[in-house]
Amino acid sequence: MNVWRLIPLIETSGSIQMAIDEWLLEQHRLGIHPPTLRFYTWHPSAISLGYHQRQYPEFWKNLTWQGTKLDLVRRPTGGRAVLHQGDLTYAVIISGLQGTRLQVYEKICEFLILGWKELGLELHYGSAGRGYIHNPNCFGTATGADLVLADNSKFIGSAQLRRGKAILQHGSMRLKQNTTLFSQVFETEVSQQIKLPLLQQGNDLIEIIENTLIAAASSCFNIDLVVQPLSEPEWNLILAEKQLK
Repeated sequence: MNVWRLIPLIETSGSIQMAIDEWLLEQHRLGIHPPTLRFYTWHPSAISLGYHQRQYPEFWKNLTWQGTKLDLVRRPTGGRAVLHQGDLTYAVIISGLQGTRLQVYEKICEFLILGWKELGLELHYGSAGRGYIHNPNCFGTATGADLVLADNSKFIGSAQLRRGKAILQHGSMRLKQNTTLFSQVFETEVSQQIKLPLLQQGNDLIEIIENTLIAAASSCFNIDLVVQPLSEPEWNLILAEKQLK
């Protein structure tokens, strides 16, 4: 059975979260670091842009949420803009998966489908075509790489970056997103907040989701997950490389 690293939940700025993901990918590519699973939240709330997304509304630079300016962060992965408020992000760093990009997406997403089924949500893959590139909002359309609910509303949007045989896949799971803020950012009407059977769990919600998805990942990938927080030397390397960019 393979051993993966599990990094405990980290809440910090989007730019640091992206630096962590990119650093973990590079360390894995070099053979220094094992496959990794982690979950994280964005503080302050942010809009993340896909790596190649150059056009976006100018007013995004001045948006605020609960008195704090929204960060505008560029991801190392592709895709469209994502609002990170009231969401939970996952990241998988892995290598050795065979198949097309979509087949790899589906292989990694197996644990999300299994975990959320345990949590009471049935998810399936989206079916949008290439037209998504004209929509600045990642959650405005769902491709075969995304997971949607029974009404076809997008619940998890994922993006991928490959370096050699190493793969980073990360994605945002909509939990308690403010619909007014979402409508303000993307200037569109949005359906009512997704009703999760677990919301009554209150402050334990993220912990419950995380533990369920960890168990699902262990089963789907047939792995042992070893909890190992980022060490101080690792933090220093990540922050140093972030400053160089």
